[in-house]
Amino acid sequence: MKNFLMALSATTLIGNVTSAQQVTFEEYDLPNGLHVVLHQDNSAPVVITSVMYHVGAKDEQPDRTGFAHFFEHLLFEGTKNIERGEWFKIVTANGGQNNANTTDDRTYYYEVFPSNNLELAIWMESERLMHPVINQIGVDTQNEVVKEEKRLRVDNQPYGNLIKAVKQNMFKVHPYRWTTIGEMEHLDAATLEEFQAFNKKFYIPNNAVLVVAGQFDKSQAKEWINKYFSAIPKGTPVSRKTYEEKPITESFKATWEDPNIQIPMYVTCYRTPSMKTRDARVLDMISSYLSDGKSSKLYKKLVDEKKMALQVGAFNYSQEDYGTYFIYSMPMGNTSEDAIIGQFDEEITKLQTELISEKDYQKLQNKFENDYVNSNASVEGIANNLATYYLLYGDINLINTEINIYRSITREEIKEVANKYLKPSQRMILDYLPAQEKSQN
Repeated sequence: MKNFLMALSATTLIGNVTSAQQVTFEEYDLPNGLHVVLHQDNSAPVVITSVMYHVGAKDEQPDRTGFAHFFEHLLFEGTKNIERGEWFKIVTANGGQNNANTTDDRTYYYEVFPSNNLELAIWMESERLMHPVINQIGVDTQNEVVKEEKRLRVDNQPYGNLIKAVKQNMFKVHPYRWTTIGEMEHLDAATLEEFQAFNKKFYIPNNAVLVVAGQFDKSQAKEWINKYFSAIPKGTPVSRKTYEEKPITESFKATWEDPNIQIPMYVTCYRTPSMKTRDARVLDMISSYLSDGKSSKLYKKLVDEKKMALQVGAFNYSQEDYGTYFIYSMPMGNTSEDAIIGQFDEEITKLQTELISEKDYQKLQNKFENDYVNSNASVEGIANNLATYYLLYGDINLINTEINIYRSITREEIKEVANKYLKPSQRMILDYLPAQEKSQN
């Protein structure tokens, strides 16, 4: 009884926290199509200014991959009014920090400044959008930077090409079939005019959302936003082609060799729906059930009890158009691939034929409540979430309501979704292997 009351108290506490944690915001559009979101938080004297552009790796051409990620770097090179090499100096000299990141679906830039430097941040982001300098010296410089990043994080990183190996086999027509970092020969072959055209097409106000979050005066912020962003002309609306993959109806195998590893990785992959769907969120829960933490089903079974694996994991690689569901393991000793995948299938079959226990279901609910609280625990997290929910999900208020979707997912739905997407006939089995030494003649 004591343990029950403690668990009930903890659950009630989490529920109260999430109920109280409503994120307030104001949103509006400038005449040029830039969507603006303002979120005030006076808990600390900092302000985050961010711009998310609806451009990612999926907006590239098959022979010009890596452009969106390249622009993540290139648009720090300088502008008409910010000399080359001065961007980071200006930010640090004013007590700030900044960064950017790219996915298949979007590119995100942000600055964190003391709250008295909001005007500077707004001006700098408007400069990035209105007056970027895209010349040959900047392209050549960032080309070398990106090559070094690829060597460091992908080519020379153990298991660094896992995502590439999966994507190029799971997708046949969709641009998700290549990686965000792209191929270096494509960047080498591109002309300056191609980079300039890419910028003109995608880095436009009507393909972006500006978020200001933190401690600031709202009327003053609006005045500065209007002053620096309104003069930027609206661009030609981005037209995107729809790509539809044929369903996977028969299991198939693929192989990748990695010279940086000694232990193989066995991976099963299933194509899943857009991150905007309810089913994608159910798959998130299934991932947690299978492999989140040492008490999860696959970890406890394969690593702790049977000593068959050094590591095991499951995750739903969720994206705007499609997702890919991964289950992977690094075997212990001479444990065979068939034995490992047999264990995967055993746990999935249980999901497909039995309801998970009430205890495991409550554990999932608590975990997702906690994740929700943590995702909005910082102003930086809130700024990112506001931009993402607006730009990619088309529903900015999901920052407050998405947790209700997770709360409403039932044990029966978990069983149904496992049956719908995780069938053996709907998957690829990837053997990610140590590279074989080639004999010299």
